[in-house]
Amino acid sequence: MTNVGRSKIGIAMLYVFLSLASLVAVFPLLWIILSSFKSAGEMASHPLSFFPQVFTFEYYDRVLNNLNFTTNIKNSIIISFATTLISIVISALAAYGIVRFFPKAGKKMTKMLITTYMFPPILLAVPYSIIIMKLGLVNTFLGLIITYLSFSIPYAVWMLIGFFQTVPLEIEEAAKVDGAGKMRVFIQVVLPVVSPGVVATAIYTFINAWNEFLFALLLISSSGKMPISVALYSLNGSEILDWGEMMAASVIVILPSIVFFMLIQKKIAGGLADGSVK
Repeated sequence: MTNVGRSKIGIAMLYVFLSLASLVAVFPLLWIILSSFKSAGEMASHPLSFFPQVFTFEYYDRVLNNLNFTTNIKNSIIISFATTLISIVISALAAYGIVRFFPKAGKKMTKMLITTYMFPPILLAVPYSIIIMKLGLVNTFLGLIITYLSFSIPYAVWMLIGFFQTVPLEIEEAAKVDGAGKMRVFIQVVLPVVSPGVVATAIYTFINAWNEFLFALLLISSSGKMPISVALYSLNGSEILDWGEMMAASVIVILPSIVFFMLIQKKIAGGLADGSVK
């Protein structure tokens, strides 16, 4: 057998292995999604069956209307979008300034920024809670957003520095020769070039804020202000756990992230590829 034939067989076996691994990885998610469409009777009598006998939105109606999950979804959208918008504006300006005006000090700064992720969030739970309490921001969206910004901005700056380093300096110099100021060069010339990287960073920031649980649990006590991650956890504290409601609520929590990634996966891949040179 020639080397070409062996390589084709190896590639085919690799694809088969990756396909099986993907099925194993996605099976629990598919089972949760399909189980959320079962009726209450079927969930009790055949909880392990894969396909529902009759598709029904009974559990989704309970979660959205009876359990008032629409309010929690709105809270998560407000918190996540605010965190993402503020993080991207501050981080883009900071990363561009480091790359263009402080290139030597920027390397040391990026190392300092990334070291913040060496500590698990649970170690910072007590000091963060004390600070937010002294600021009088407990049980407020602002207090939770400020907490998220302290984590998301260092990460976003570190990510965006790599993207801004790929922008040729000649493009900016040409724009300056044409009479453009620094801010105009940044907005109209540099940002369009690094837009895939900005989108990729914004997506990760949004998903992290959407899925964050620890600080939301510690800093938000009112049910009307709870983000969706804490509201999902609160179902576990009920006297009788309804697995159908839990699965429907889980789908509501994770589905936006999956759909979001599927719609803009090309921009994310392009952004990560452009920013890989650091």
